[in-house]
Amino acid sequence: MSKLRADQTLEKFKQRATGNLPGMMGIEIIDLAQGEVKGRMPIQPLHMAPNGYLHAASVVALADTTCGFATMAHLPEGSQSFTTIELKSNHLGTLREGVAACTATAQHLGNNTHVWDAVVSDEQTGKKIALFRCTQMILWPKKTA
Repeated sequence: MSKLRADQTLEKFKQRATGNLPGMMGIEIIDLAQGEVKGRMPIQPLHMAPNGYLHAASVVALADTTCGFATMAHLPEGSQSFTTIELKSNHLGTLREGVAACTATAQHLGNNTHVWDAVVSDEQTGKKIALFRCTQMILWPKKTA
């Protein structure tokens, strides 16, 4: 089972997000622990769908980003990186303002795959907005002949 890596920090994650989709969307990783990572996303106009409600893709971006940083924080020693190979979301509600919070929890931390569940909720009320699950494939350096 992969353990939380000491070389992965909140500051490093903030630097990695800058200039990429998570940074542009205002997604922040706020807590790292063994088997759990927390993120948040203050709702901005860019997160909204044309109907005036939070766009489902914004919710998925928060959940997938939180799970992605969780995977980075738990990569096995010697691995190179990871990629998402499957994701699913069930949307239960929405937001029009405030902050969307996300907690990603490890379900499986293997050498070749990780499975993470995430709950996206209203940070103020705790009301669940979405349930999310993803599988991450761990990438290893290619062996040379």
